[in-house]
Amino acid sequence: MPDGSIRPKGHAHPLDHVVWEALASRHRYLAEGDERALRYPADVAPFAATLDTSPESFRSLQLLIPAGDRIALFTVEEVSPPSPLSVVKRDLVDQMIFSNHPPSVGMTPVVRLNASDVPEMQALVDATHPGPFNTRTIELGAYFGIRHNGKLVAMAGERMRLDGFAEVSGVCVHPSYRGLGWAAELVNVITGLIAFRGETPFLHVFASNRPAIELYGKLGFILRRRMHLAILMRAVPEPYGFAEFKTSKD
Repeated sequence: MPDGSIRPKGHAHPLDHVVWEALASRHRYLAEGDERALRYPADVAPFAATLDTSPESFRSLQLLIPAGDRIALFTVEEVSPPSPLSVVKRDLVDQMIFSNHPPSVGMTPVVRLNASDVPEMQALVDATHPGPFNTRTIELGAYFGIRHNGKLVAMAGERMRLDGFAEVSGVCVHPSYRGLGWAAELVNVITGLIAFRGETPFLHVFASNRPAIELYGKLGFILRRRMHLAILMRAVPEPYGFAEFKTSKD
């Protein structure tokens, strides 16, 4: 397992290889893999990284993906993995970094969330689709929420953490409660916590999500660089003899 001294070459900034840097430093205790490929446990997050784009690194990655499962890579360049790995989805993601704009002070009561809140958090994610959130995602960092009449209706938290940086993630508000400024309040809480620790907040947002990008810009985030997102899947082997049977029938 990498101890942090093994680093990808050709990346001038740690956020260029953000998943690897997180799993080799602050989230090393969660890392699965070897010196060529690392991933988060599937019930924590779907993200993985390779040391480089060599066939050897992709072979190591392949061993971390059960057949039929999917995993996500953030890269500075578009990747084309060798078979049996295939890309099932590509997208462009803006990586934004906090520029020390003073956050506003909100008036809505914000509560710290814990493992007992996970079922409600997952229900909120299902209703809003802010990104992947699984049963153990809350282990990645602090999460805060807003309740109305006892119901969790908004939340935000931390995801990838690496030396000197922490990612703002899971920002979502139930459709019935949008327009109240609660997403901004929660992002301010998270960025304030991260900055208090002496770390720099950053986040990822789909490049096509202009409303979210505009909101984050107002909250002090600026574009650092555009990243490539690739969702990979390992092909499911066909039952023995099935391929030959199909061929003989053609």
